[in-house]
Amino acid sequence: MPQELAVVQTFMQDQEALNRGRGLFIGACAGYCHKTTPEATDAVFLFDCEWKHGSSDQEIFDTVTIGVPNTRMVGFGSNFPEGDDDLWKIIAYLRVNQQPCS
Repeated sequence: MPQELAVVQTFMQDQEALNRGRGLFIGACAGYCHKTTPEATDAVFLFDCEWKHGSSDQEIFDTVTIGVPNTRMVGFGSNFPEGDDDLWKIIAYLRVNQQPCS
């Protein structure tokens, strides 16, 4: 099992980690672009199965870290208070709340 998958799965079972991921998502992601409900915005809704820039946990991590050229999606690097762990907690929060894929 890849290391990032193990980290995300661990955080998916940890309510404190999920709460932190939710708070970070609302503050850093939903506060500017992405929403927690599918609203009409130019930002991608992250709780469905339609990912434009990779769908694996590592690809999501890389997209948030590096950003997406020629879009409003800037890279956050490791600028979260707890570094990479915070980003993995955001990804775990997204996974737990993701709509079922058909």
